[in-house]
Amino acid sequence: MSFEALFHRLYPSLFRYAYRLTGDTDAADDAAQESFVRLLDHSIPHERADAWLFTVVTNLVRQRGNKAARRGRLLAAWQPAPAAPPGPDESTERSERVARVQAALGTLSERDRQMLLMRQEGFSYAEIAAAAGVAPGSVGTLLVRALERFAVTYGTEEGVDGAPG
Repeated sequence: MSFEALFHRLYPSLFRYAYRLTGDTDAADDAAQESFVRLLDHSIPHERADAWLFTVVTNLVRQRGNKAARRGRLLAAWQPAPAAPPGPDESTERSERVARVQAALGTLSERDRQMLLMRQEGFSYAEIAAAAGVAPGSVGTLLVRALERFAVTYGTEEGVDGAPG
């Protein structure tokens, strides 16, 4: 399989995965593209490229988050906090649901989040195990537990009538 064919096959799911991690289309696009650029510098067999690319994206997003946190601390030290937070501009049901899902994912450990998102993208247990650094035989149990933690967190963000609370 050519690099171009690999790119066309994997880029959509890699982008979705990065978007779910970041919530930012530009950051997701950057991470997905950067992972393919890095693939060019490595001699990874194409049949193992899926898990490798998702691991690279996970690391790129983590590095980006660390940089953003450091930058935020530096800016907070040098600039006064804004007088009032901006008003909410997301009013659609979908954007609220996306925010709730991202918040629930944010409460999970990095490994749980990675495994759930990779499973959502259709990766096999073996591929998930390789990317997450766990034994292949434990992936099913770990996924069930991660999904239970997600469901508990996601469920607590709903009000009594099922509306976001």
